[in-house]
Amino acid sequence: MKSKFSWFLSLLIFIAYGCKDDDIVDEDPKPDEPDDEYVIPIYNDDYTWTGDDIASWSDRSKWNLANVHDPSVVFDGGYYYMYATDASFGNEHAGHGHFHHRRSKDLVNWEYRNATMNDAPTWVKDTLNNIRATNGLAPIDNPGYGFWAPVVRQVGNKYRMYYSIIIDNYIGNGLPCNEANFDGTWSEHAFIGMMETSDLALNEWEDKGMVIHSVSDKGTEWSRSSFGGDWGNAYFYYNAIDPTFQETPDGKQYLIYGSWHSGIACVELDPATGKPFEYVNVADKTKRIATRVASGYWSRWQGSEGPEILYNEETGYYYLFLAYDGLDVPYNTRVCRATSIEGPYYGSDGANVTEGADCYPVLTHPYKFNSHSGWVGFAHNAVFQNENGDWFYASQARLPGGTNGNEYANANMMGHVRKIAWTEDGWPVVMPERYTGVPEKEITEDELIGTWECIELKYDYANMQTSNAIVLKEDGTAVGALSGSWSYDSANEILTIGTVKLCVERELDWEASPREVTIVISGLTQDRKHSLWGKKID
Repeated sequence: MKSKFSWFLSLLIFIAYGCKDDDIVDEDPKPDEPDDEYVIPIYNDDYTWTGDDIASWSDRSKWNLANVHDPSVVFDGGYYYMYATDASFGNEHAGHGHFHHRRSKDLVNWEYRNATMNDAPTWVKDTLNNIRATNGLAPIDNPGYGFWAPVVRQVGNKYRMYYSIIIDNYIGNGLPCNEANFDGTWSEHAFIGMMETSDLALNEWEDKGMVIHSVSDKGTEWSRSSFGGDWGNAYFYYNAIDPTFQETPDGKQYLIYGSWHSGIACVELDPATGKPFEYVNVADKTKRIATRVASGYWSRWQGSEGPEILYNEETGYYYLFLAYDGLDVPYNTRVCRATSIEGPYYGSDGANVTEGADCYPVLTHPYKFNSHSGWVGFAHNAVFQNENGDWFYASQARLPGGTNGNEYANANMMGHVRKIAWTEDGWPVVMPERYTGVPEKEITEDELIGTWECIELKYDYANMQTSNAIVLKEDGTAVGALSGSWSYDSANEILTIGTVKLCVERELDWEASPREVTIVISGLTQDRKHSLWGKKID
């Protein structure tokens, strides 16, 4: 079983509304009327730094988007609610429940709201030990649980949460997974369950039991050659974690899930129950919709996980977002699309991702603008729309190790919410700066003249991409990282430099000191495989 994340994390500070104690908030306070005047966030990205260290559980009212990992966002008509994997810097959340959440009126200021589940449901242990009994294995009295990657969707007049619970014990001896206990077997099953509520504000969920669990096509051949190795022969065919959910225009419902083992799976659900029509206990009951060829051969352990799916009525495509590689540093976001939710899915280069082609384009990647440490471990995203129909991307991102002399800085995980724009040929691109609600004003051609920082998010495993300069001149020419003539379509907010078209937005220059409003650009390279990010600096 993949170790999902390092158990150190950090916190972020901005304007937040905190819970007063460890209890779930019972009342739904009336939100203040939004201010007409825009306020620039001033909080420090490194929230474990001297003077800004708010990492403790007692400071959770100040967290805002600190301690966010694998987020899922849903809008209830008044608030945006964000749910996430159990994770915090220094494991501060431990003992305070699971699948912690927060909410926001504006996607900028987030109120921490505590956990949504107190303990693992009894069905998890019961199901695990029933499986073990069938295989002649002794029960595990005290399983080690991991609580990962929930997804929340509105379905009719209910909200469903599909959640992941993994068992961190060996199949053979049932002991906790560590090198001292290693017995030559793989780790135990993972489970996806589901719970429902009719009111997100009340935070009262009814558990509906198991939806699916990890499966193997190897019977009782669960041996592993070495601790920490033999990944290409992993026991489980699909890993039952990282669920996402999509309802098609004709009312069909699907669960998409998977992490590393063999690829991403898709199974149709019964709309009445939110579970598969039949009990899924063998690998061929689900359909693989994406996989990644590793080192030239079909591997059962491949660097892709965290699927997220959306349907865009305007383009007529389903878009499958994937997290590639390890989550500490190299994590990067890819996307592919299909006309059917069951695939096949194709990348922007026309390659068949369902058949094993690498997925393009790259939407996020470790990167660094000048005057900032930059961000790594930047993937496993949610995609959602606001009340105006604008699309947004939310994920974790981590600071590079050693930032401000902190050897644990890479465990500093912060939630990022960014706007999504759409290219003329129907591909999503993510904005290079976080969303802060900058007032929307017309962007004129004259405003684009000047010096820009530009980054090509070209895939480079575990290495940060840095910026180069571009100058847009008054005479309509561009020099630097992109060159040639340039023009601006103000009606559609598209900047063209040479043959490259870039979406234009007004956002905050997060790296400036002090931070200030600027103009940003995002688009795809000429070969459609990598994102181009830029911001105006002068």
